[in-house]
This record gives sequence, C-alpha cells and structure tokens, in this order.
Amino acid sequence: MNDMSQVTKEKLVADFRVVVADAEELLRATAGQAGEKVAEMRAKAQDHLTAARARLAEYETALVDKAKEVGRAADDYVHENPWSSVGMAAGVGFLVGLLIGRR
Repeated sequence: MNDMSQVTKEKLVADFRVVVADAEELLRATAGQAGEKVAEMRAKAQDHLTAARARLAEYETALVDKAKEVGRAADDYVHENPWSSVGMAAGVGFLVGLLIGRR
C-alpha cells in the first residue's frame, strides 16, 4: 500500500467520523418531534448509526494494524540494510535541503 492510499483512508475515516457525529446531533435535535413517521425514521437512523460506528471501529483497527505492519517492515529493512538506509536518508535530506534552499 502506498502512502497516498493510506492518507486517503485516514481522511475517509476522519470524514466518516464527522458524518456520524453530525447524524447523532441531528437525532438529538429531532428527539422532541412527534409522529409515527418521525419515530420510524429516527429508529432507522439510529440503527444505521450503530452499524456505522461498528464499521468505523473496524476500519480504524485495520488502519492501525496496517500502520504497525508497515512500521515493523521499515524497522526490519533498516536493521537488515543499515548502510543503504543511511544512504537513502542522506539523499532525501539532500533533496529536502535543496528544495528549502530555493525558497
């Protein structure tokens, strides 16, 4: 998995969390509304929110697990190839220095 898709998934989880919070706030705001149709819609919305919260927890767990896996792989690579890692880090540092120096 590349860094861009990881960032996209993290953004998706964050956006999903905002949507769930907004929906919960909407449910609280309509709690005083009477009527069978409103009660039915509130019950459906609450069921969907419960399912959404469960999926969100699963996605967050999967993201954390994947991040840990990537971290372990990077750590293993650095331990197995220390001089290559130093060379890559120096190259990246050099490029960042060039970019910063141009500003």
